[in-house]
Amino acid sequence: MKIVRHWQGLAPQDRGASIAMGNFDGVHLGHRSVIEAAAAHGPLGVLTFEPHPREFFAPAAPPFRLMNAEARANRLAKLGVAHLYELPFNGTMAAFTPAEFAEEVLARGLGAAHVTVGADFCFGKGRSGTVADLKAEGARLGFGVTVAPLLKIGAQEVSSTAIRTALAEGRPRDAADMLGHLHRIDGEVLHGEKRGRELGFPTANMSVAGLHLPKLGVYAVKVDVLTGPQAGSYGGAASLGVRPMFGENTPNLETYIFDFKGDLYGQHISVALVDYLRPEMKFDGLPALIDQMNTDCARARDILAGA
Repeated sequence: MKIVRHWQGLAPQDRGASIAMGNFDGVHLGHRSVIEAAAAHGPLGVLTFEPHPREFFAPAAPPFRLMNAEARANRLAKLGVAHLYELPFNGTMAAFTPAEFAEEVLARGLGAAHVTVGADFCFGKGRSGTVADLKAEGARLGFGVTVAPLLKIGAQEVSSTAIRTALAEGRPRDAADMLGHLHRIDGEVLHGEKRGRELGFPTANMSVAGLHLPKLGVYAVKVDVLTGPQAGSYGGAASLGVRPMFGENTPNLETYIFDFKGDLYGQHISVALVDYLRPEMKFDGLPALIDQMNTDCARARDILAGA
């Protein structure tokens, strides 16, 4: 998959795609229906924005994203997307009227052959453009438009908001039902305080800055090491939180990878939340903490054996 981060002066081979357009936070089943509809009309491209428009307009708001840009790109690549147009959302983009966006970005810039969006899609300055406006602009500028209906599972509409709620309540399997895949946190392994190593449980530490936080606590997880000589898939147990045994700290994700030996610092991994095991706890000394970690790992191994 090729990632393109601008819309002007593109090479001919980067133009003319059938484009699925949206923010695609989480790349859930509803998003996949939009992408699959786009794939029916030619070489597949996805148009999204970085940063997310909500981050541009409300930078001080609490983190809400289900995925960072890296995780979104990894998921879209698995869906067979040929081109990811990850366009900068800035003052210029925010100021485009619906007609200007359709003409400057979609038609002149990307040379879109077809555009597919969800039924609730809005675009242009002040989110003033509707799917009806997009169809009218497509007819004027020469690209087709498909509107994919919103997706439901039973009575539940599949949405990023519903997925955030499930994760915040410690229900990763319910989130996975709507996502169509396990919820993952992707990123670089960072140096930590190395307490886990001292306790016999060396962990891969990752930042969760900018992301919607699932319920804090301990999870059974699946781990994909994406880069480096130990690339592959593993099981593990992960703690998401502020480490109350050692004072109040910035939330992060610490993952103990089962049956793994090696150095992951600087490598990129993807951690999938399978089951919520327990909340964060403050223990009466390190021996009690170690006993609980052994219990957590045994439970995680049992869960993963049946996953």
